[in-house]
Amino acid sequence: MTPETLAKLEQAFLMGCTDQEACLFAGIIPSTLYRYQEANPEYCERKDTLKQNPYMKARGVLIDALDANDVNTAHKIIDRKEGSKVAVTGPEGGPIAINFHGVPGNAPK
Repeated sequence: MTPETLAKLEQAFLMGCTDQEACLFAGIIPSTLYRYQEANPEYCERKDTLKQNPYMKARGVLIDALDANDVNTAHKIIDRKEGSKVAVTGPEGGPIAINFHGVPGNAPK
């Protein structure tokens, strides 16, 4: 495992690549990576940390949007946090019966 190969692996992991994708990018086979990890157990932790980079960047973009008072982003974040709370009702506010195929039908009387 050369310093150049390790640098390519780290570059790929920073992009959120899987082990297989990173190995392809670095020009090695996965067993080479796994042997290196066995000999250097701390590398697994570093690899997992590097793989979080895209998520951290995405969070930064969200924070920038919120700092700019982007209302749409604020709504999306709150909606994801709270989930959709839309009530679904039938005619005149009554219940909707669901048949076995998941298709709305008439509510039983």
